[in-house]
Amino acid sequence: MVPLWEYARMERISRNDRACWVLVGGRRRLGRALAEDLARDHDLVLTSSEPWDGETWVDDLSETARIRTLQWDAENPELVSRMMADLDRLASDGWVISGAVILAGTFPKSPLGTWTPDLLETTWRMNLSFPFLCAQALGPRLVAGACLQLLLDTSIHHPWLERLPYSAAKAGLAALVPGLAQLLAPKVRVVGHALGAVLPAEGSDAGFLAQRTLLKRLGDPADLCRAVRFAADSPFLTGDILTQDGGRRWVDR
Repeated sequence: MVPLWEYARMERISRNDRACWVLVGGRRRLGRALAEDLARDHDLVLTSSEPWDGETWVDDLSETARIRTLQWDAENPELVSRMMADLDRLASDGWVISGAVILAGTFPKSPLGTWTPDLLETTWRMNLSFPFLCAQALGPRLVAGACLQLLLDTSIHHPWLERLPYSAAKAGLAALVPGLAQLLAPKVRVVGHALGAVLPAEGSDAGFLAQRTLLKRLGDPADLCRAVRFAADSPFLTGDILTQDGGRRWVDR
């Protein structure tokens, strides 16, 4: 019997040896860094909550890769039907999706005492509900042997006290990884990435964050790129979360 990872390899060969991946949230910061890295040897579908007008860097990627841009907005009440229609169109246009990474999210500061029903609903919609819906739409449409990957946060190990609603959302995504791995097995693998401080939020003290790691430095977007490629190329890996935080979770324990 041909193993599932071999089917995925044959799908890549059928597209001139370029895998076709979807990056949800592939427009800013880590999403853009991952898109620029993967475009060297992948065709990409990039999603954003906003229109793609004026994003000239995407035009540059198109010189070496097939690039399709989509608008998936968590605030859109027709989001699910929009995602399904877009994925149907991709399939009819010959896109064979052999991998997906869900990076979309926000990083709101919301200390105890500021929580309201609206704030919690917005935080959890962007950082929990939206990734859940994207995973539900993408998972069953990936080819056999594909890997669905989700970007988490080291707050699943060490919650951000000033961002507890956000940390709770990431904890929910952490539960999705092994659960979805069971639901999609053996066809599709699921891997999470708990990433530490790589691109600190505006106003953050980068020096302080670096000192709070065992390695005394921040991470780099290339760390995520390497881990995503590793997970995609590891056919016996599923249901696990890979942590890269410079040892932050072992400090002050």
